Amino acid sequence: MQTVSYYSADDIATAESLQFLAYTSASMATFWTYDYACSLQEELTFLLRSRWTMVKSLYIITRHVPFLLLLNDMYLYFTPNENPNKCQTVISIYSCLSIISVACSEFIFVLRTYALWNNNRIILRVMLSAFFAVVVACVVLDLTTADASHVTISAIPGIQGCYRSSAVQVSIMFILLLAFQLGLISLTIIRAVQTWRVVNGPLYDILVKHNIFYYTCALLLTAVNVLTQMLFSQTAYRFVCEVLQFFILAILATRMHLFLWQIDRQMHGSEALVHISMSDM
Repeated sequence: MQTVSYYSADDIATAESLQFLAYTSASMATFWTYDYACSLQEELTFLLRSRWTMVKSLYIITRHVPFLLLLNDMYLYFTPNENPNKCQTVISIYSCLSIISVACSEFIFVLRTYALWNNNRIILRVMLSAFFAVVVACVVLDLTTADASHVTISAIPGIQGCYRSSAVQVSIMFILLLAFQLGLISLTIIRAVQTWRVVNGPLYDILVKHNIFYYTCALLLTAVNVLTQMLFSQTAYRFVCEVLQFFILAILATRMHLFLWQIDRQMHGSEALVHISMSDM
């Protein structure tokens, strides 16, 4: 006689969540690969012809860490993870990679804000202090609370993957990021207001517009993540907003720097570069 298995509503909900995460992960991988392929020629030109600087190193890290995030996701949702400790380890690696990705994206715009302020070292010290404080706080929160979080695995055979239930530290991380982004966009707006009648250069205008657009998108995404972490802390659907923010910030940061580098090359030697130039960054 065939044995009939009965599963609770929670088991079915967990299985549906894991399948949703698997589909989302595959979609994100397709989207990121397509975006990378579309800009491959421009990126190769930038990598081969630009000088090695701090921003170029940040560009390379920011552009390629999402590939590691995708590989981590694909492994997490498409391979059997019946061991909670193994799942916890993979998720911890994912958390570290996500912090690196966001930190590099934000640091590119820390340097761009520094350029907007005519290399004002006081502004740089303030931004760096806030930046490292947020990064260290996020790392400490992730490491100290990882063991307390619960790993969810499907009880239904054939449903692979696992995910970690949200803890308070995730919401705190996004709140810290939100505060940091508010500080940088405030510095950009203050500087733009101070110099809008004095500075008249295309690079300066591009820099201001890029900064404002980047942080407007970043603030919206971070605010959405804060809300989803609070409202859907025990479900897997919140991960979609997290991954989306990591990828969007990486795309914006790299695409904007690539565009600025191209404009800088076209205008190299013109009077517009007297006011501000990104060629040394």
